[in-house]
Amino acid sequence: MYNDSDPVELTDQEKKVLHLMASGMTCDQMAEAMNLKVQTIKWYRMRLREKFKASTTGELMHKVTGLGLL
Repeated sequence: MYNDSDPVELTDQEKKVLHLMASGMTCDQMAEAMNLKVQTIKWYRMRLREKFKASTTGELMHKVTGLGLL
């Protein structure tokens, strides 16, 4: 889990979801772009929020931007 002193390891899929989220895509659009089910995209989003201890998507984006991941 996210700790300011510990780097978070992300899979290639998680990185792609982060970038698509940052571009403003909806879950439906991300699912289509990645050829995945919408439920899979929602799972990735939830998992990313857990990894970064973010309760909202906005908080997640703030944290990953601050870490230079976007």
